[in-house]
Amino acid sequence: MDKDLKSIQEVRDLLKEAKAAQEIYSTFSQDKIDEIVKEISLEAQKHEVELAKLANEETGFGRWEDKVLKNRLAAVGVYETIKDQKTVGILTECKEKGLMEIGVPMGIIAALIPSTNPTSTTIYKIMIALKAGNAVIVSPHPNAKGCIIKTAEYLIRAAERKGAPKGLIGVIQTPTLQATNELMKHKYTSLILATGGEAMVHAAYSSGTPAIGVGPGNGPSFIEKSADIKLAVKRIMDSKTFDNGVICASEQSVVVENVIKEEVIEEFKRNGAYFLNKEERDKVAKILMRANNTMNPKIVGKTALYVASTAGITVPVTTKVLISIETEVSNQNPFSREKLCPVLGFYVEESWEKACEKCIEILKNEGIGHTMSMHSNNVNVIREFSLKKPVSRLLINTPAALGGVGATTHLPPAFTLGCGTVGGSATSDNIGPLNLINIRRIAYGSKELEDLKGQEKDKIGNDNYSDIKNCGYDTKDKLKTEKISNLSQVDEIVKQVLDEIYKNR
Repeated sequence: MDKDLKSIQEVRDLLKEAKAAQEIYSTFSQDKIDEIVKEISLEAQKHEVELAKLANEETGFGRWEDKVLKNRLAAVGVYETIKDQKTVGILTECKEKGLMEIGVPMGIIAALIPSTNPTSTTIYKIMIALKAGNAVIVSPHPNAKGCIIKTAEYLIRAAERKGAPKGLIGVIQTPTLQATNELMKHKYTSLILATGGEAMVHAAYSSGTPAIGVGPGNGPSFIEKSADIKLAVKRIMDSKTFDNGVICASEQSVVVENVIKEEVIEEFKRNGAYFLNKEERDKVAKILMRANNTMNPKIVGKTALYVASTAGITVPVTTKVLISIETEVSNQNPFSREKLCPVLGFYVEESWEKACEKCIEILKNEGIGHTMSMHSNNVNVIREFSLKKPVSRLLINTPAALGGVGATTHLPPAFTLGCGTVGGSATSDNIGPLNLINIRRIAYGSKELEDLKGQEKDKIGNDNYSDIKNCGYDTKDKLKTEKISNLSQVDEIVKQVLDEIYKNR
């Protein structure tokens, strides 16, 4: 059997096991589920350093020290946020209104894992899937399969120690495109949770299976003149160098007001940024994208020094971020697009209003619906940005990479960030367990048909046709406004209104 056929059969076997396991797991109480999820959290914490180093060695992306923090955010931050959430059984009940909501697991979650945040995303997706009462099958990115499989195996053992049925967590050992396709399209798969490249997310939404996917990031960061410039620049540098810029919520460009331009540039330089000249800029631009105009994976998660060396330019050894001053925003300008490495575009505008327009232009070019950040102490400007920006997260005075995933903000910690319908996603949430359950609503009857008829009679009789008048049709010449005393009058009024409607069409 060749590799592709073997991987397809493996997926079918995993799905069969997961279906049987989930049927058992669906009978577990909330307390029992929570016990299993807690054990997963504790197990992930034990191996956070080992898995971070393994991910860094296997992919060559980022810094293992930062990956430790991401693993901890998944193991601890996510757990602390979800541990007390009700996800199965009775969620809410209102006896007065005769309403009840019951959490129902979706079934089997297909968890697509990227190579940029492999171990942290695996921890996170397994944890939220099980918290919601689901089974989960992990589909590793081939370039990170070793660290993803190792992470899943640790968590499988932890879950089974606390009584999880065998097969509740599965991981594809031979990841292929065909295997992932089989997983996404199989009738046993209830939902695809897709984090990865744009093509993979599009495939998830095109599979015929319900999916939650995310679009690309390309968040600008606006520094407004009222901002604490030193702190704003520090935060942007902290964010863009964190794990060498692989988090999709990280800043991709900086937009500043002209009045503070020089001060901002000098502060960036003091913090280790290097501003490219025209010749250097063109050389770096050539390696940021491939011939097909997609991001070059060879520079993803690399240091600024590595990017500079690959481009054939010499920069100071203290350089942490490369910055290019730009004016154009287009699909052909890589500095105005997503760059998952320590490289930034830099735009200067005359006012915050113009800066607002520039940020929207950047987002419409790529990354609409995802995330942007701004640094300001002017509440009115912040409010205007909040109302106008086509993003799901507007982060204020915080490093975007860390704020977007909930590490430095009170957003729910997550490694799948919805982009809303404007960004091609089914949700704008930071995805959590409540996105992975169905809610069954129970409603007791409170009225009979006769009650409805009586209410309608009283309503029309007592409001002197105010509702009819508000519909925009002039009925004053045709309708009398005295109170109606019987249903025959109601029928006549309805007939007159309908006649008036059709006449005005």
